[in-house]
Amino acid sequence: MKNALLALLLMCAMALPVHAQDTIAARLAGIGTGFNQTAEAVDRLGASGDPAALPLLRALSDGRLLRRADGTLLIRAEAGATDALFGATADAAGAEAVRLNNRVRVALRGALGRLQLVSPDPAERQAAAEAVFRSRSAENVPLLDAALARETVPTIRTRLALALAASRVMANDPADKLLGISALGATASPEARAVLLEIRAANPDLSVQIEEAVAAVDQRLAVRRAAETLFQGLSLGSVLLLAALGLAVTFGVMGVINMAHGEFVMLGAYTTFVVQEALRGIPALAPWSLPLAVPAAFLVTAACGAAMERGLIRHLYGRPLETLLMTFGVGMMIQQSVRLTFGAQNREIISPAWMQGTLMLPGDIAVTQNRLWILVFSLVVLGLTVAAIRFTRFGLEMRAVTQKRAIASSMGIRTGRVDALTFAFGSGIAGIAGVALSQIDNVSPNLGTGYIIDSFLVVVFGGVGSLAGTLVGAFGLGIINKMLEPWAGAVLAKVFVLVAAMLFIQRKPRGLFAQKGRAADA
Repeated sequence: MKNALLALLLMCAMALPVHAQDTIAARLAGIGTGFNQTAEAVDRLGASGDPAALPLLRALSDGRLLRRADGTLLIRAEAGATDALFGATADAAGAEAVRLNNRVRVALRGALGRLQLVSPDPAERQAAAEAVFRSRSAENVPLLDAALARETVPTIRTRLALALAASRVMANDPADKLLGISALGATASPEARAVLLEIRAANPDLSVQIEEAVAAVDQRLAVRRAAETLFQGLSLGSVLLLAALGLAVTFGVMGVINMAHGEFVMLGAYTTFVVQEALRGIPALAPWSLPLAVPAAFLVTAACGAAMERGLIRHLYGRPLETLLMTFGVGMMIQQSVRLTFGAQNREIISPAWMQGTLMLPGDIAVTQNRLWILVFSLVVLGLTVAAIRFTRFGLEMRAVTQKRAIASSMGIRTGRVDALTFAFGSGIAGIAGVALSQIDNVSPNLGTGYIIDSFLVVVFGGVGSLAGTLVGAFGLGIINKMLEPWAGAVLAKVFVLVAAMLFIQRKPRGLFAQKGRAADA
């Protein structure tokens, strides 16, 4: 098979027109006769723009290019040697390796970078675009123009366009310089800004155009930073929404101060770990471990919540201080039980492939895919929660019991059963939050501790018992927190948010969306 392939390559080479073979031979002329001649031949190959020269240049760079006494060039391989011009099998006896010096190595780096622009491998083209951008030579403009015209991958096209603009500003022609400056100014790239500042001192006659281009880049960068800050705020808000949504049911609807809410979130994260470990040896189900963990976490934490409500909380209704202390103690017991079962070290949760990586939005706005999925997931969970409360018999009974327990009981509603199901429902939502948080936070026994205070703050700020208030409160606090972080730092930003929320609650104790009617008086 190998001999047949080599014979085919030889036939193809022999089938080339005579002038084509002469052109190739002319480009190879001088390699191995001296360092200067080798460097000039490498420059000719790089300027040719022919990707067929890549194997020869790589062989030269790796020390595998040989030269016989008659001037024939051979490429050494594990199975022997082949003719560098025709590809036929050749005898390497007496052939010597072509030697390199610094000048030849510099020429090789430039030639390889230029030829990789037309490589069939997208990764090579991306790397070549980066290398050409760093070298910034006006000689690269024709090759970059041709490569940009052929390129179809959007990310590589962007880098090629940036490299082309950076190469144009190095030209001697003022028109080319202006074209490059204009192209750099039309981007939102910090690298383009750095190039413009670099050439400003060397081109005082174009300082006005350069300043305008820098100002345009700064404006786009400011817009991009604002968009990224908005996304980070929405991302933090989605986490707060998931963590607070279950509490909005148990605290906002039932009036139970559940200090073990964070531990239910943590149980949801550990359920995700258990499901992933259980499905690791089943190839057909392993990619679905995260979606399957959602109902599993809901059922586990809902069962724990129902057991806690029936065993402890139902005896303490109307006694908020005792409920607070009791749930705090239960939370500590849950934490210790998890430490004894799984250990105190962090547990690894592997995100599925579709949640990994970064997504580039228009304007070069980078968003992490796991955060984007959690944002969508939090809104879906909120929608399902609203639907369960508004459009199901369970939701109707729950609202009836929380508004007027005595009247609901007199109409045949089993209030004890509704209390247990409501608390289980809120605890199950906390477990679902743990599934999402396992993708962005360390899964440890302390996972939920950092979210309990923020969850209460979101519920109280948005309005006790209002799911719309929980939504607005979570995203509002998340965005405000991320807007303050660049100015004050993460710790002080959270302090400012807490102080502002306290002052707001002093003016509006019932929150943004205060309940009205019998529900507010209950």
